[in-house]
Amino acid sequence: MTSINASSEEDLRIQKLNFRYVQIDAVGVSISNVAAPFLPVFLTRLGATNFQVGLLTSMPGVTGLLLAIVVGRFLQSRKNIVPWYSLSRLMVILCYALTGILALLLEEKYVIVATLGIWAFATIPQTALAVAFSVVMNGVAGPTGRYALLSRRWTIFGLTGVIGTFIVTRVIDLIDFPVNYAAMFLILSLGGFLSFYFSQKITLPDQPPPPLTNASPRRGLRGLLELLKANPAFLSFSLKRFVYFSALTLGAPIMPLFLVREVHATDSQIGAVNMAMTLVMLAGYFAWPRITLRRSGRFVLLATTLGMVLYPALSALTPRIELIILYAGIAGFFQGGLDLVFFDELMKTVPAEYSATFVAIAQSMQYLSMILAPLLGTWLAGYIGLAGALWVSAGLRFLGFVLFLLPEKKQAA
Repeated sequence: MTSINASSEEDLRIQKLNFRYVQIDAVGVSISNVAAPFLPVFLTRLGATNFQVGLLTSMPGVTGLLLAIVVGRFLQSRKNIVPWYSLSRLMVILCYALTGILALLLEEKYVIVATLGIWAFATIPQTALAVAFSVVMNGVAGPTGRYALLSRRWTIFGLTGVIGTFIVTRVIDLIDFPVNYAAMFLILSLGGFLSFYFSQKITLPDQPPPPLTNASPRRGLRGLLELLKANPAFLSFSLKRFVYFSALTLGAPIMPLFLVREVHATDSQIGAVNMAMTLVMLAGYFAWPRITLRRSGRFVLLATTLGMVLYPALSALTPRIELIILYAGIAGFFQGGLDLVFFDELMKTVPAEYSATFVAIAQSMQYLSMILAPLLGTWLAGYIGLAGALWVSAGLRFLGFVLFLLPEKKQAA
């Protein structure tokens, strides 16, 4: 009995430390992520075409589609993927530093190509990170702690993002372009080292690889198809999420173009849009877990997928920067719930012993939408205008909501 109690106390101690490391890791990541919304704006101000801005969004999808399942099978064969999570995160964040360095060293006409080249390379560790993140967070949280862990983590993201964006938007207009963006990318990339130091301290039990990872490619593919047939709930949810994520990524390169070219927003105003979304998202991370306890995860899923229709539709309808800042805040509240419920509902359908493999499959579908949707959005913008492309994004989001209204598949026993 004493040994059992001692073991339980040790497990509880490790769990508390893991929660703490995940939150400190979030601080480092969120510092660097302040730069993310400014990357397409940086390219736009350099004179990048609609296609080039769309390419920035779609490139991770190309690499992910080609490599996600391979990476998933590789990570599935690792006893512990925490080191791979930490290293992948650091490599992605350091691409901001490299972007800043080359922006200072190269002539402006070469910076667009150099930036696209850097972020083409970044897609490789991004692919590993996308798979490893879900597996590591699920391992730390367990089946009942996903909302608690990620709501706290993403609240830290929000707080750090609001403070960081406030500082950046107050300073960035005081320095000449492109030095202002280069300095921002360099300084914010330092958060990657904080993330790396603490994330590698996360302790998860070793997992023996399941038989699928040791099979030949042909037998592995057959076994993979059999696994998917045995898990219809996973397949159903992943397909619906694919449609909805396509709607989100279709609008991703359109909004910065719309703000710069149609609304004629300044860098400070664009930062205010991002800050409003992030700030209200904090309220979402606080509110949605409590709404889930009172109602259900399905209610949150339907409410957030419907609520996210408003942002592109209202922005296209009334292209005024003060109203778009308001719409961004509304979207932030629903985005907070969407982030939490998408992760929780997906992991409910994933068999624990094949978590890396199934997450990789879900990520592959997500990457497919990341390839096609942004390019489709920028192509449509050339024919129906940027506002028209935002309406298409809104329509696809509503279609995704309708699909989630359909009866759910039951998980196989």
